[in-house]
Amino acid sequence: MIVGDIDRAVEHLRRGMTVVIPTETVYGLGADAANPTAVRRIFAIKGRPVSHPLIVHLESSGRLESWAEKIPPIAARLAERFWPGPLTLVLPRRPGVLTEVTGGQSTVAVRVPDHPVALSLLKAFGGGIAAPSANRFGHLSPTSSRDVYEEFGESAGMILEGGPCSFGVESTIVGFQENVPVILRPGAISSGTLEAFLGMRVLRSDSKDSSLRVPGSSLSHYAPETPLEVLPEEELGQRTLYLAARSRRVGILCRTVRPERFDREGLTPFSMPGDADGYARVLYAVLHFFDRAGVERILVEAPPRTAEWEAVNDRLGRAALLRIGKEYPEPSREESLR
Repeated sequence: MIVGDIDRAVEHLRRGMTVVIPTETVYGLGADAANPTAVRRIFAIKGRPVSHPLIVHLESSGRLESWAEKIPPIAARLAERFWPGPLTLVLPRRPGVLTEVTGGQSTVAVRVPDHPVALSLLKAFGGGIAAPSANRFGHLSPTSSRDVYEEFGESAGMILEGGPCSFGVESTIVGFQENVPVILRPGAISSGTLEAFLGMRVLRSDSKDSSLRVPGSSLSHYAPETPLEVLPEEELGQRTLYLAARSRRVGILCRTVRPERFDREGLTPFSMPGDADGYARVLYAVLHFFDRAGVERILVEAPPRTAEWEAVNDRLGRAALLRIGKEYPEPSREESLR
């Protein structure tokens, strides 16, 4: 059920039930982070491997020392600057923090969300709420209550209404190696923004090689039901007409290419924002739309490979069926663009 009642949501959490909470990034499937039975319920509902850690959401940075210890000064600076906001810090966990939350690791992931409903809930609840994205493991993240309900129906428990998410992409996850910040997952705050604030270089972790497990680090993740390909602009038109000539229904995410180029039966172009923040804000919503529309393939014009686009490229790369530049059958002369 979709509701707006904070008191009822708090009651659900205290009874060990799950509550879907809106945040500025995506909607999360929340449970009392200090209740092992409740936390295990998250994994069961999502079909999530228990080795994947969860992010603990806090009311304020004043709650941080209840969950983490040996906090590097640079982490405290980041928390002061970016909380509430879409930044998750991975820190040494305090004794007593549930291994169900940490995936059995010695670290805990924490953040303070920047959403009035989430903050009101956290304040009323008085504890930490573990909340991964409210979707089945590996699927598209939800950026509206409708997305959550269509994914789970009533099985997710209570859904708190909070409107569309303002960032539309998950938080940036930052860990620390000898007091040097390392981006473990690109997200809503770019590496450039972090470096400009800190006045130092921020390292990037390769999730394939990192021994530290963090949310959203699976090589295949954030995927729509519809197969998705990412293509450079010069290949997009040719690939689109190749599929259209075979009576495929195709959704197209255009960035610089004019949607009018695809004015043909079976093709549904969508003009995406030209800036990285705007693109990220609507990306999941557009992919959900194409899943609902019943297209057979989603083609994406590849975004720039710059720091501002790290999060978008990360999500598209994990969602893609075919990687950028992968060969595909050439269209016949009749199928080529006129």
